[in-house]
Amino acid sequence: MPKKPKRPCSYPGCPKLTDGRFCEEHAKAEAKRYEKYDRDPAVHRRHGRAWKRIRDSYVQAHPLCELCQKEGRLVPTEEVHHKTPLSEGGTHAMDNLIDLCKSCHSRIHAERGDRWHNH
Repeated sequence: MPKKPKRPCSYPGCPKLTDGRFCEEHAKAEAKRYEKYDRDPAVHRRHGRAWKRIRDSYVQAHPLCELCQKEGRLVPTEEVHHKTPLSEGGTHAMDNLIDLCKSCHSRIHAERGDRWHNH
């Protein structure tokens, strides 16, 4: 299957061609800018170093998407999801976590209506 043609970096004035939105150099700068100005500061309090350790140990114990597995498909885990969100009083407890692939994770959030909503 042919690849999409490269496009110019979206960073103002950058002439480099890239497969994504930004070239490698400006992708890092844009990610840093997003973390500093656009992302909710509460996210850093909820998803710190302790969460990363919990998430990594949960993924080791559950390497496949738990929803896909129920349907007989073996899809690797890409996300660890809180069944009850932290913002609604959920915790990082193992019984509040589920391993999901990206499509199952996106579907859950789309059904809840808590992401990708129109402002």
